[in-house]
Amino acid sequence: MIVSLKHLPRTALTDADALDAQFTDLAPALTARQAAIEAARCLYCYDAPCTRICPTEIDVASFIRNIHDGNINGAAVGILKQNILGGACARVCPTEILCEDACVRNHDAEGRPVKIGLLQRHALDHASFAQHPFERAPATGKVIAVVGAGPAGLSCAHRLAMLGNDVVVFEAREKSGGLNEYGIAKYKLPGDFAQREVAFLLSIGGIEVRHGRRLGSNLTLAELHSQYDAVFLGLGLDASRPLGLTGEDAPGLLAAVDYIATLRQSDDLTTLPVPRRAIVIGAGNTAIDMAVQIKRLGAEDVTLVYRRGFESMTATGHEQDIAKANYVRMRTWAAPLEVLLDDAGTVRGMRFEETRMDNGRLVGTGAFIEIAADAIFKAIGQSIAPAGLSDAMACQIERQADKIVVDDSFRTVLPGVYAGGDCVAPGQDLTVQAVQHGKLAAHAIHNDIQTKAGTAWPT
Repeated sequence: MIVSLKHLPRTALTDADALDAQFTDLAPALTARQAAIEAARCLYCYDAPCTRICPTEIDVASFIRNIHDGNINGAAVGILKQNILGGACARVCPTEILCEDACVRNHDAEGRPVKIGLLQRHALDHASFAQHPFERAPATGKVIAVVGAGPAGLSCAHRLAMLGNDVVVFEAREKSGGLNEYGIAKYKLPGDFAQREVAFLLSIGGIEVRHGRRLGSNLTLAELHSQYDAVFLGLGLDASRPLGLTGEDAPGLLAAVDYIATLRQSDDLTTLPVPRRAIVIGAGNTAIDMAVQIKRLGAEDVTLVYRRGFESMTATGHEQDIAKANYVRMRTWAAPLEVLLDDAGTVRGMRFEETRMDNGRLVGTGAFIEIAADAIFKAIGQSIAPAGLSDAMACQIERQADKIVVDDSFRTVLPGVYAGGDCVAPGQDLTVQAVQHGKLAAHAIHNDIQTKAGTAWPT
């Protein structure tokens, strides 16, 4: 039970099977025939734009040709070589603004792209390997510490293991997977998919995961730096940003990521507390995920509120369409102003000020609206937990705003310490990009420790 929602009733939907059906894969899988027909639509472009825009540099045309030729394992290996978490990314990656948006078939008579995401999912869902498809290189005798068993950390660990290194992963939570296990909408990665993908990744060998180890709590960067040949920080962003409003700690107001994590770990969705009326504050994918899931759990009225317009939302148009299809009301140009509480001190709604742009600045109009709600979920972004980089050595890491500064090889200013994923300054907060960060950092770490480089910030 989430403490701040304990005053709410459990979901009004009592049919567990019907409720579980709301959290299966968002899009149905392709049949073998559908996959063959879709693969035949690919033009197998030379220097394909879909490959060039893919954050993990998957050779899209090559794996689609393998599907067309009936070589499912070959297609899967081609994907996994570049993206070891390709199964999750096939489901959660915003292909509509990446590979599918770049597809040349958008500009022909059909005017629609090849369904690259679904084809990638088809290849990885139907591949069958007698053993892990990648062999480890000869042992280097080096051992690297990875902090965080999320997409960046797991990708880094896998590639380091491929290169012949041993890896110890330190993870704060009970399960590995990071965002894929705890933060993605349940209808995007249903069931135990995230854990099955982790198990597959670890089957390469040479990777040990130690759960319950949190940097800044029972683990310090100084001890890792002294005990291992290198350290990779894949911390993620697990601290929710505050609204900065009075009443933010009142029962009924909580971080969307906390509710999503509880939902994803629930074995019985009928036991979850569900408000009749809910407000979600935010403009990204987490806000959409929260709004859609609480609606699917049985909330009658869900309103997503954003202080700017639809065109400024970080959630893609596809994600916005998902919200609309699930009857989520979307209210733009409204900034949170005051949490409204009842006589018992619990949330009863929120007051907003209507906004507009004035010479490039967001300003209030002086007009106000109130929206009634039994619960408010904030999804206005996350940051690195302050305790995570609080020890004497970690405090020396250079940061830009609340993210770690790294060079082009993911080195921090500390010798032998690297970082990647959502916790670093460059790029977007995308699972697929976190995987690429981990992979590229692994190559940099391997090269540095083999050549005794990486001992100073490059000039």
